[in-house]
Amino acid sequence: MAQGQGHSVDEYLETIYFLAFPIGEYRPATASNAIASRVAEMLGVSRASAGEMLKRLEAEGLVERGEQKEAILTSTGIERAERVVRKHRLIERFLTDFMGYTAAESHVHADELGDTFSDDMVERINERLGFPDRCPHGWPIATDVEQAENAELVSLADLSPGSEAEIVRLAEHDGDLLHWFYENGFAPGIRVLRQAPVGDGPLLVEIDGDTRAIDEKLAQGLYVRPAA
Repeated sequence: MAQGQGHSVDEYLETIYFLAFPIGEYRPATASNAIASRVAEMLGVSRASAGEMLKRLEAEGLVERGEQKEAILTSTGIERAERVVRKHRLIERFLTDFMGYTAAESHVHADELGDTFSDDMVERINERLGFPDRCPHGWPIATDVEQAENAELVSLADLSPGSEAEIVRLAEHDGDLLHWFYENGFAPGIRVLRQAPVGDGPLLVEIDGDTRAIDEKLAQGLYVRPAA
């Protein structure tokens, strides 16, 4: 499979899928260069490289341009992207549950191993693991469940001060960011209380009575379910 700056077609589709099924309020970037910038930022590649790959995906019928030049997955693109996403999450579970890797390590290795596992292997992994519901970072294995659940979640950055919530998912496009989340106690199932802001300082949250600071940009990668 040809790649651009080390990233395969499937990794690009996975990234566009993430942007196509957002959590919370979505403000789409419509200019073609803005789309390339968002994909490039998530994959850590140049905007030019991302733009070239988007053109390739469009030529292969996996992506089309909307009325405002936004990148939209075609039905074929969605089907392939969902298959890629599901495969990635099951490999992550295999690496954590069977191979003993940490949750943060599993994401990086799953990216490296994705193309080496056939569809049959992935289904055998799924069966051997007892048909897990979620990947180690909280994302549902079934993409239809993920998309239905999106409406219930907000990013920690968008949680109102004074509100309590449970962390459900962690953004997993950046292995270093995942390590930071786990090292600082931000993991699926953890309950957090967002504190009132203090001036222009960092976002403050309380976990088990301990106040912790987190940059707002990082907090955008933590998806929580607000308490009723």
